[in-house]
Amino acid sequence: MRTVEWDTNRQLVKMIDQRKLPSVCEIAEFSDYNGVAMAIREMVVRGAPAIGAAAAFGLALAAQQSRATSRPEFEQDLNSAAQFLRATRPTAVNLAWALERMMRVVTNPEITALADVRQAILNEAQRLADEDVEINLRMARHGAALIKDGDTILHHCNTGSLATVDWGTALGVIRMANEQGKKIHVLLDETRPLLQGARLSAWECEQYHIPYSLIVDNAAGHFMRTGEVNICFVGTDRAAANGDIANKIGTYKVAVVAKENGIPFFPVVPTSTVDLSLPTGDAIPIEERDSAEVTELTLFGRAVAPVGAKVRNPAFDVTPYKYVTGIVTEYGVVYPPYGINLRQAVEAEQAKVRRTA
Repeated sequence: MRTVEWDTNRQLVKMIDQRKLPSVCEIAEFSDYNGVAMAIREMVVRGAPAIGAAAAFGLALAAQQSRATSRPEFEQDLNSAAQFLRATRPTAVNLAWALERMMRVVTNPEITALADVRQAILNEAQRLADEDVEINLRMARHGAALIKDGDTILHHCNTGSLATVDWGTALGVIRMANEQGKKIHVLLDETRPLLQGARLSAWECEQYHIPYSLIVDNAAGHFMRTGEVNICFVGTDRAAANGDIANKIGTYKVAVVAKENGIPFFPVVPTSTVDLSLPTGDAIPIEERDSAEVTELTLFGRAVAPVGAKVRNPAFDVTPYKYVTGIVTEYGVVYPPYGINLRQAVEAEQAKVRRTA
Protein backbone atom coordinates (compact mmCIF):
# COMPACT_ATOMS: atom_id res chain seq x y z
CA MET A 1 0.00 0.00 0.00
CA ARG A 2 0.94 3.67 -0.10
CA THR A 3 2.33 5.32 3.02
CA VAL A 4 -0.91 7.31 3.29
CA GLU A 5 -4.11 6.35 1.49
CA TRP A 6 -7.87 6.70 1.57
CA ASP A 7 -10.02 3.62 2.14
CA THR A 8 -13.03 4.29 -0.09
CA ASN A 9 -15.14 1.44 1.24
CA ARG A 10 -14.71 2.38 4.90
CA GLN A 11 -14.28 6.14 4.47
CA LEU A 12 -11.15 6.47 6.57
CA VAL A 13 -7.42 7.17 6.26
CA LYS A 14 -4.87 4.37 6.48
CA MET A 15 -1.17 4.91 7.21
CA ILE A 16 1.86 2.73 7.73
CA ASP A 17 2.76 3.21 11.41
CA GLN A 18 6.40 4.24 11.08
CA ARG A 19 7.01 4.10 14.83
CA LYS A 20 6.88 0.30 14.68
CA LEU A 21 9.21 -0.32 11.76
CA PRO A 22 11.35 -2.28 11.06
CA SER A 23 10.12 -4.89 13.55
CA VAL A 24 6.46 -4.76 12.52
CA CYS A 25 4.74 -3.33 9.45
CA GLU A 26 1.40 -2.29 10.90
CA ILE A 27 -1.39 -0.22 9.35
CA ALA A 28 -2.98 2.48 11.49
CA GLU A 29 -6.49 3.69 10.69
CA PHE A 30 -8.08 7.05 11.44
CA SER A 31 -11.72 8.01 11.09
CA ASP A 32 -11.50 11.63 12.35
CA TYR A 33 -9.16 14.56 11.87
CA ASN A 34 -8.11 14.58 15.53
CA GLY A 35 -6.59 11.15 15.02
CA VAL A 36 -4.79 12.32 11.90
CA ALA A 37 -3.40 15.30 13.84
CA MET A 38 -2.11 12.92 16.52
CA ALA A 39 -0.54 10.73 13.83
CA ILE A 40 1.37 13.70 12.41
CA ARG A 41 2.42 15.01 15.83
CA GLU A 42 3.49 11.59 17.17
CA MET A 43 5.24 10.64 13.90
CA VAL A 44 3.04 7.73 12.94
CA VAL A 45 3.48 9.48 9.59
CA ARG A 46 6.52 11.66 8.87
CA GLY A 47 8.35 13.22 5.94
CA ALA A 48 7.20 16.53 4.50
CA PRO A 49 5.25 15.20 1.46
CA ALA A 50 3.59 12.41 3.48
CA ILE A 51 2.59 14.90 6.19
CA GLY A 52 1.00 17.13 3.56
CA ALA A 53 -1.04 14.26 2.12
CA ALA A 54 -2.07 13.10 5.58
CA ALA A 55 -3.28 16.60 6.46
CA ALA A 56 -5.28 16.78 3.22
CA PHE A 57 -7.05 13.52 4.02
CA GLY A 58 -7.50 14.74 7.59
CA LEU A 59 -9.43 17.74 6.29
CA ALA A 60 -11.53 15.40 4.14
CA LEU A 61 -12.43 13.56 7.36
CA ALA A 62 -13.26 16.90 9.01
CA ALA A 63 -15.65 17.60 6.15
CA GLN A 64 -17.40 14.31 6.82
CA GLN A 65 -17.50 14.96 10.57
CA SER A 66 -19.00 18.44 10.28
CA ARG A 67 -22.66 18.59 11.23
CA ALA A 68 -23.05 22.05 9.72
CA THR A 69 -26.18 22.67 7.68
CA SER A 70 -25.11 26.03 6.24
CA ARG A 71 -22.07 26.98 4.18
CA PRO A 72 -20.74 29.57 6.69
CA GLU A 73 -20.94 27.04 9.53
CA PHE A 74 -19.29 24.39 7.39
CA GLU A 75 -16.42 26.70 6.41
CA GLN A 76 -15.93 27.65 10.06
CA ASP A 77 -15.71 23.96 11.04
CA LEU A 78 -13.17 23.25 8.31
CA ASN A 79 -11.12 26.33 9.11
CA SER A 80 -10.89 25.23 12.75
CA ALA A 81 -9.84 21.73 11.68
CA ALA A 82 -7.21 23.15 9.32
CA GLN A 83 -5.75 25.31 12.10
CA PHE A 84 -5.63 22.30 14.42
CA LEU A 85 -3.85 20.17 11.81
CA ARG A 86 -1.46 23.00 10.89
CA ALA A 87 -0.27 23.31 14.49
CA THR A 88 1.01 19.72 14.68
CA ARG A 89 4.47 20.23 13.11
CA PRO A 90 5.96 23.70 12.47
CA THR A 91 8.91 23.10 10.14
CA ALA A 92 7.63 21.10 7.16
CA VAL A 93 6.03 23.61 4.78
CA ASN A 94 4.07 20.92 2.91
CA LEU A 95 1.66 20.77 5.84
CA ALA A 96 0.54 24.38 5.47
CA TRP A 97 0.77 24.18 1.66
CA ALA A 98 -1.57 21.19 1.50
CA LEU A 99 -4.09 22.74 3.89
CA GLU A 100 -4.11 26.04 2.00
CA ARG A 101 -4.76 24.14 -1.22
CA MET A 102 -7.60 22.21 0.42
CA MET A 103 -9.17 25.35 1.89
CA ARG A 104 -9.41 26.85 -1.59
CA VAL A 105 -11.79 24.00 -2.41
CA VAL A 106 -13.70 24.52 0.85
CA THR A 107 -14.36 28.18 -0.01
CA ASN A 108 -14.90 27.72 -3.76
CA PRO A 109 -18.09 29.69 -4.52
CA GLU A 110 -18.71 27.67 -7.69
CA ILE A 111 -19.58 24.60 -5.60
CA THR A 112 -22.82 25.29 -3.76
CA ALA A 113 -24.34 22.11 -2.28
CA LEU A 114 -22.60 20.91 0.90
CA ALA A 115 -22.63 17.31 -0.34
CA ASP A 116 -20.79 18.44 -3.47
CA VAL A 117 -18.28 20.42 -1.40
CA ARG A 118 -17.55 17.37 0.75
CA GLN A 119 -16.95 15.25 -2.34
CA ALA A 120 -14.78 17.94 -3.94
CA ILE A 121 -12.63 18.10 -0.81
CA LEU A 122 -12.05 14.34 -0.87
CA ASN A 123 -11.33 14.45 -4.61
CA GLU A 124 -8.75 17.19 -4.06
CA ALA A 125 -7.02 15.24 -1.30
CA GLN A 126 -6.79 12.20 -3.56
CA ARG A 127 -5.51 14.37 -6.43
CA LEU A 128 -2.82 15.81 -4.15
CA ALA A 129 -1.71 12.31 -3.13
CA ASP A 130 -1.60 11.07 -6.73
CA GLU A 131 0.37 14.13 -7.81
CA ASP A 132 2.94 13.46 -5.09
CA VAL A 133 3.75 10.07 -6.61
CA GLU A 134 4.07 11.53 -10.10
CA ILE A 135 6.28 14.38 -8.85
CA ASN A 136 8.54 11.95 -7.00
CA LEU A 137 9.02 9.90 -10.14
CA ARG A 138 10.01 13.00 -12.10
CA MET A 139 12.52 14.00 -9.43
CA ALA A 140 13.88 10.46 -9.33
CA ARG A 141 14.66 10.53 -13.05
CA HIS A 142 16.37 13.94 -12.84
CA GLY A 143 18.38 12.95 -9.78
CA ALA A 144 19.37 9.50 -11.04
CA ALA A 145 21.08 11.16 -14.01
CA LEU A 146 23.58 12.65 -11.51
CA ILE A 147 24.60 9.20 -10.25
CA LYS A 148 27.40 7.34 -12.04
CA ASP A 149 27.81 3.61 -12.28
CA GLY A 150 29.92 2.51 -9.32
CA ASP A 151 29.09 5.51 -7.09
CA THR A 152 28.92 5.31 -3.32
CA ILE A 153 26.16 7.61 -2.06
CA LEU A 154 25.81 9.13 1.38
CA HIS A 155 22.22 9.51 2.57
CA HIS A 156 20.86 11.13 5.75
CA CYS A 157 17.51 10.44 7.49
CA ASN A 158 14.70 8.73 5.55
CA THR A 159 13.43 10.09 2.25
CA GLY A 160 11.95 7.04 0.56
CA SER A 161 8.38 5.87 0.06
CA LEU A 162 7.76 6.19 3.79
CA ALA A 163 8.46 9.93 3.73
CA THR A 164 6.11 10.53 0.79
CA VAL A 165 2.90 9.03 -0.53
CA ASP A 166 5.02 6.63 -2.61
CA TRP A 167 8.46 6.32 -4.23
CA GLY A 168 10.36 9.00 -2.31
CA THR A 169 12.58 12.04 -2.77
CA ALA A 170 16.33 11.50 -2.16
CA LEU A 171 15.99 7.76 -1.56
CA GLY A 172 13.64 7.69 -4.55
CA VAL A 173 16.52 9.04 -6.66
CA ILE A 174 18.76 6.27 -5.33
CA ARG A 175 16.06 3.67 -5.95
CA MET A 176 15.72 4.85 -9.56
CA ALA A 177 19.47 4.61 -10.16
CA ASN A 178 19.46 1.09 -8.74
CA GLU A 179 16.53 0.05 -10.93
CA GLN A 180 18.34 1.50 -13.94
CA GLY A 181 21.01 -1.12 -13.31
CA LYS A 182 23.71 1.18 -11.97
CA LYS A 183 26.04 -0.56 -9.54
CA ILE A 184 25.78 1.67 -6.50
CA HIS A 185 26.29 1.41 -2.77
CA VAL A 186 24.61 3.58 -0.14
CA LEU A 187 26.04 4.67 3.20
CA LEU A 188 23.05 5.30 5.48
CA ASP A 189 23.49 7.61 8.46
CA GLU A 190 21.63 6.21 11.47
CA THR A 191 20.16 9.70 11.92
CA ARG A 192 19.77 10.20 15.64
CA PRO A 193 17.87 10.67 17.84
CA LEU A 194 14.92 8.79 16.28
CA LEU A 195 17.14 6.73 13.99
CA GLN A 196 15.13 7.18 10.80
CA GLY A 197 18.12 5.99 8.78
CA ALA A 198 18.59 2.80 10.78
CA ARG A 199 14.92 2.03 11.29
CA LEU A 200 13.38 3.20 8.02
CA SER A 201 15.93 3.80 5.25
CA ALA A 202 17.69 0.48 5.90
CA TRP A 203 14.30 -1.27 5.88
CA GLU A 204 13.41 0.37 2.56
CA CYS A 205 16.76 -0.56 1.03
CA GLU A 206 16.04 -4.15 2.02
CA GLN A 207 12.63 -4.00 0.34
CA TYR A 208 14.06 -2.55 -2.90
CA HIS A 209 17.27 -4.62 -2.93
CA ILE A 210 19.52 -1.56 -2.79
CA PRO A 211 23.05 -2.38 -1.55
CA TYR A 212 23.79 -0.40 1.61
CA SER A 213 25.87 -0.12 4.77
CA LEU A 214 24.50 1.45 7.93
CA ILE A 215 26.88 3.90 9.62
CA VAL A 216 26.72 5.99 12.77
CA ASP A 217 26.22 9.68 12.05
CA ASN A 218 29.71 10.60 13.23
CA ALA A 219 31.31 8.23 10.70
CA ALA A 220 30.12 10.23 7.68
CA GLY A 221 33.08 12.62 7.82
CA HIS A 222 35.53 9.73 7.97
CA PHE A 223 34.16 8.11 4.84
CA MET A 224 34.13 11.42 2.97
CA ARG A 225 37.72 12.28 3.91
CA THR A 226 38.99 8.85 2.89
CA GLY A 227 37.43 9.13 -0.57
CA GLU A 228 34.72 6.52 -0.05
CA VAL A 229 31.80 8.84 -0.90
CA ASN A 230 31.11 10.14 -4.42
CA ILE A 231 27.88 12.10 -3.92
CA CYS A 232 25.39 13.04 -1.16
CA PHE A 233 21.60 13.09 -1.42
CA VAL A 234 19.25 14.36 1.30
CA GLY A 235 15.64 15.44 1.55
CA THR A 236 14.26 18.78 2.69
CA ASP A 237 11.37 19.86 4.89
CA ARG A 238 11.47 23.49 3.79
CA ALA A 239 13.63 25.47 1.36
CA ALA A 240 13.92 29.26 1.46
CA ALA A 241 13.92 31.49 -1.62
CA ASN A 242 17.72 31.83 -1.58
CA GLY A 243 18.33 28.06 -1.58
CA ASP A 244 18.90 27.55 2.15
CA ILE A 245 17.34 24.25 3.24
CA ALA A 246 15.95 22.95 6.51
CA ASN A 247 16.27 19.21 6.90
CA LYS A 248 16.70 16.57 9.59
CA ILE A 249 19.20 17.56 12.27
CA GLY A 250 22.73 16.65 11.16
CA THR A 251 22.25 17.63 7.52
CA TYR A 252 24.24 20.85 7.95
CA LYS A 253 27.25 18.91 9.21
CA VAL A 254 27.05 16.53 6.24
CA ALA A 255 26.90 19.45 3.80
CA VAL A 256 29.87 21.29 5.32
CA VAL A 257 32.09 18.20 5.33
CA ALA A 258 31.03 17.34 1.78
CA LYS A 259 32.00 20.84 0.62
CA GLU A 260 35.37 20.56 2.40
CA ASN A 261 36.08 17.32 0.57
CA GLY A 262 34.80 18.38 -2.87
CA ILE A 263 31.82 16.02 -2.82
CA PRO A 264 28.58 17.11 -4.55
CA PHE A 265 25.68 17.67 -2.16
CA PHE A 266 22.15 17.55 -3.61
CA PRO A 267 18.90 18.07 -1.69
CA VAL A 268 15.88 16.55 -3.48
CA VAL A 269 13.05 19.02 -3.10
CA PRO A 270 9.56 19.10 -4.66
CA THR A 271 8.60 22.69 -5.48
CA SER A 272 5.76 22.42 -2.92
CA THR A 273 8.50 22.36 -0.27
CA VAL A 274 9.99 25.68 -1.44
CA ASP A 275 8.76 28.64 0.60
CA LEU A 276 9.38 31.71 -1.54
CA SER A 277 7.95 33.92 1.20
CA LEU A 278 11.08 33.31 3.30
CA PRO A 279 14.15 35.16 1.98
CA THR A 280 16.63 32.97 3.91
CA GLY A 281 16.70 29.87 6.04
CA ASP A 282 17.08 31.96 9.18
CA ALA A 283 13.31 32.55 9.01
CA ILE A 284 12.44 28.83 8.99
CA PRO A 285 10.91 27.73 12.32
CA ILE A 286 12.90 24.89 13.87
CA GLU A 287 10.89 22.37 15.84
CA GLU A 288 12.27 21.28 19.22
CA ARG A 289 10.98 17.91 20.33
CA ASP A 290 10.55 16.09 23.62
CA SER A 291 13.75 15.46 25.60
CA ALA A 292 12.62 11.86 26.10
CA GLU A 293 13.66 11.13 22.52
CA VAL A 294 17.24 11.63 23.75
CA THR A 295 17.16 10.54 27.38
CA GLU A 296 15.22 7.32 26.89
CA LEU A 297 17.80 5.86 24.51
CA THR A 298 19.27 2.68 26.00
CA LEU A 299 22.53 0.81 25.43
CA PHE A 300 22.91 -2.79 26.56
CA GLY A 301 19.58 -2.44 28.31
CA ARG A 302 20.55 0.61 30.35
CA ALA A 303 19.75 4.31 29.96
CA VAL A 304 22.61 6.26 28.39
CA ALA A 305 21.81 9.60 30.06
CA PRO A 306 21.81 10.47 33.77
CA VAL A 307 18.41 10.97 35.38
CA GLY A 308 17.50 14.65 35.10
CA ALA A 309 19.94 15.41 32.26
CA LYS A 310 19.21 18.72 30.51
CA VAL A 311 18.50 18.27 26.81
CA ARG A 312 18.29 20.36 23.65
CA ASN A 313 16.56 18.42 20.91
CA PRO A 314 16.10 20.39 17.66
CA ALA A 315 14.56 18.16 15.02
CA PHE A 316 16.02 20.12 12.07
CA ASP A 317 18.91 22.33 11.10
CA VAL A 318 19.44 24.84 8.29
CA THR A 319 22.07 24.34 5.59
CA PRO A 320 23.08 27.61 3.88
CA TYR A 321 22.87 27.62 0.09
CA LYS A 322 26.65 27.99 -0.31
CA TYR A 323 27.02 24.31 0.63
CA VAL A 324 24.38 23.14 -1.86
CA THR A 325 25.69 21.96 -5.23
CA GLY A 326 22.25 21.84 -6.82
CA ILE A 327 18.63 21.25 -5.88
CA VAL A 328 16.77 18.39 -7.58
CA THR A 329 13.14 19.35 -8.26
CA GLU A 330 10.42 17.83 -10.43
CA TYR A 331 11.17 20.64 -12.88
CA GLY A 332 14.84 19.59 -13.16
CA VAL A 333 18.11 20.18 -11.31
CA VAL A 334 18.32 23.80 -10.19
CA TYR A 335 21.77 25.36 -9.87
CA PRO A 336 22.89 28.75 -8.49
CA PRO A 337 21.92 31.52 -8.44
CA TYR A 338 19.06 30.00 -6.46
CA GLY A 339 17.38 33.34 -5.83
CA ILE A 340 16.56 33.45 -9.54
CA ASN A 341 16.53 29.85 -10.70
CA LEU A 342 14.63 28.32 -7.78
CA ARG A 343 11.85 30.87 -8.16
CA GLN A 344 11.65 30.10 -11.89
CA ALA A 345 11.32 26.38 -11.16
CA VAL A 346 8.54 26.97 -8.63
CA GLU A 347 6.65 29.32 -10.92
CA ALA A 348 7.04 26.95 -13.87
CA GLU A 349 5.55 24.10 -11.86
CA GLN A 350 2.73 26.31 -10.58
CA ALA A 351 1.91 27.35 -14.14
CA LYS A 352 1.80 23.69 -15.18
CA VAL A 353 -0.59 22.87 -12.35
CA ARG A 354 -2.89 25.74 -13.35
CA ARG A 355 -2.96 24.55 -16.97
CA THR A 356 -3.93 21.01 -15.98
CA ALA A 357 -6.38 21.96 -13.21
